[in-house]
Amino acid sequence: MATMHDPSRTIRAARGTELTAKSWQTEAPMRMLMNNLDPEVAERPEDLVVYGGTGRAARSWEAYDAIVATLKTLDDDETLLVQSGKPVGVFRTNVWAPRVLLANSNLVGDWATWPEFRKLEAEGLMMYGQMTAGSWIYIGTQGILQGTFETFAAIGEKRFGGTLAGTLTLTGGCGGMGGAQPLAVTLNGGACLIVDVSEERLNRRVGKRYLDELAPDLDTALARVLEAKANKTPLSVGVVGNAADVFPAILKRHQAGEFTVDIVTDQTSAHDPLSYLPTEYSVEEWAAEAENDPEGFTKKSQNAMARHVQAMVEFQDAGAEVFDYGNSIRDEARKGGYNRAFEFPGFVPAYIRPLFCEGLGPFRWVALSGDPEDIRVTDEALKELFPENAHLHRWLDAAAEHVEFEGLPARICWLGYGERAKAGVLFNQLVADGKVKAPIVIGRDHLDSGSVASPYRETEAMKDGSDAIADWPLLNAMLNTASGATWVSIHHGGGVGIGRSIHAGQVSVADGSALAAEKLQRLLTNDPGMGVIRHADAGYERAIDVAAERGVRIPMQEQ
Repeated sequence: MATMHDPSRTIRAARGTELTAKSWQTEAPMRMLMNNLDPEVAERPEDLVVYGGTGRAARSWEAYDAIVATLKTLDDDETLLVQSGKPVGVFRTNVWAPRVLLANSNLVGDWATWPEFRKLEAEGLMMYGQMTAGSWIYIGTQGILQGTFETFAAIGEKRFGGTLAGTLTLTGGCGGMGGAQPLAVTLNGGACLIVDVSEERLNRRVGKRYLDELAPDLDTALARVLEAKANKTPLSVGVVGNAADVFPAILKRHQAGEFTVDIVTDQTSAHDPLSYLPTEYSVEEWAAEAENDPEGFTKKSQNAMARHVQAMVEFQDAGAEVFDYGNSIRDEARKGGYNRAFEFPGFVPAYIRPLFCEGLGPFRWVALSGDPEDIRVTDEALKELFPENAHLHRWLDAAAEHVEFEGLPARICWLGYGERAKAGVLFNQLVADGKVKAPIVIGRDHLDSGSVASPYRETEAMKDGSDAIADWPLLNAMLNTASGATWVSIHHGGGVGIGRSIHAGQVSVADGSALAAEKLQRLLTNDPGMGVIRHADAGYERAIDVAAERGVRIPMQEQ
């Protein structure tokens, strides 16, 4: 029987320049797989769970060992196939082909349900890949931090005069994704109160400086953030509690005029009802209750989410800026019987879509040397490459000051069409010139401008109604495979849950070679180009203009 729980295993990626695989093109995916399971990075590494409730890096420990053994022997013209976390074949391809192709959690439409997935998972036939867990490019909470920073910056621009200073944000969920929220708010000048059922999760974020402090109770937490709001000073405070109870309690005080909550959102693991704790149970009872009665647990969870979302809607009624942060909580609340669940928008149509129209999105990189100095060098090189981009400079300076590395040192920023290719080629030159000590891995989140179909998140409310058309991420994966990526993945369900999304990822290695430079130029041009053509096809004028300005060919525009 496959082993998914092994507390004796502690995984940490190698550092330095000594290879255990045949080349950096195979050493890199091996180190990144290991980095996903580093105790500094993963939520439950002993269970192979990286983040997001059940997002795994490999299906079992036996599969993990087989993947590592294969990567050590793989040649630079061979490709490893990984099916839901299990290595299933090696084929001779060519040096431009990816070294690894991964597919995670993909189910045929009528079978794309949580019960069917869980049945197959229990039989050892599948695993949930989330977005960057099963594609080996998770970099800890920093991976979502910059996108979260961009979102809250956009809210400041839209509603609060360009800053969150003097505002209070209420949110829930301080895990691998949600843990980015408090720092993103404070980097934009605001005060943040974040609720989580797990004291351990909150303490972990305090330890990594994503959260300023943990309050002993709700009254103390409110006093601290309200003082910060009044003084227009950034501060984030966590409190242990269930958002389904705490949000309605704070709402009553907001409605009574005791204080004003300005922004309300949530990033609990609501995409999977078994990963959202119903109010009937304690944290200690959670795992057993979910396992013993998943159907009953799901109903209780959905009922709790209904109360949680009702409070969010009523905060909006009372004047707050309220948005869904892409965890499907609105749909789960609808299933729990609350019929106003979709009265507040998702964050992409509300704030991010104009950026997507320009091919802007997450660009992340990792120093395989393990030396933080390599990240400092790349930060400075990026600022020199884009001297006019004040927003990028502000972000990189803030990240250098406030972000504590988890696992291999890494960085993320948002770059657009044309910019990503310039950055990739620059990084490859830094490796070639010996200005960094080892090659650089370059990847991104699956949450990007042209790589996902997700009607409750990235593709919600598309201009032409094409929210659920999944051809785009499949085309993205095929194009990236043809463009020289080192590994490419296609996943189902990440972030929002089974049946709700299809998304693709790509990762490449800047190893300093001329071949890598050529691959990076094409890959990092074509990948964000998918975002431009996807939004141009949907009728967004800005995307059509960007395509014309930057030479992105769209046949239907050439007629």
